Amino acid sequence: MSEKVTFWFDVSCPFCWITSRWIKEVEQVRDITIDWVPMSLSVLNDGRDLDPDYMKKMEANWGPARVFAAVATREPEKLDELYTILGTKIHHGQQGGKQGYGAYNELIREALADAGLDPAYADVADTDTVDDKLRAFHQTAMDEVGNDVGTPVVKFGDTAFFGPVLTRIPRGEEAGELFDASVRLASFPYFFEIKRSRTETPQL
Repeated sequence: MSEKVTFWFDVSCPFCWITSRWIKEVEQVRDITIDWVPMSLSVLNDGRDLDPDYMKKMEANWGPARVFAAVATREPEKLDELYTILGTKIHHGQQGGKQGYGAYNELIREALADAGLDPAYADVADTDTVDDKLRAFHQTAMDEVGNDVGTPVVKFGDTAFFGPVLTRIPRGEEAGELFDASVRLASFPYFFEIKRSRTETPQL
């Protein structure tokens, strides 16, 4: 029987990217179905008093998040492909950490073209026309895990968590075994979290 996974993502987050690539590895070795849902660190941090440089990154992150919200509304079956394409450009192309509104616009247009999607999707990046939809998608993650989280949020069956937070991508059967363990933890209704300090940044 196929195991259902719901994966809430923000393409700008390198930790989210690593976890998503793990899930893509799992897809090769386990019978799973994945629902990809946009969420947004910009929405999460909206109105918070945080470091100015970090908030400049949050300004930049609005653009891709809005585009994903638009695609999720009209063509949700394309989210997986678009996330892989744009995420590869950002993270493997060392194009992350941009600052200021519109900073990802060129990459967004390139990714839409590569995915065969309507270039008009890029128009929403600099407007608030889909912000209600983006906030609604984001809220579905918060409803599962609460507000004191980041990205990714992953739901295994009926239980969601912030994370797993990984810094390296498990491959092959190791990816499957880590997934099995995650599903087992999620199946115990009284398990809530495991946490330790990170000692390295994501390694691609």
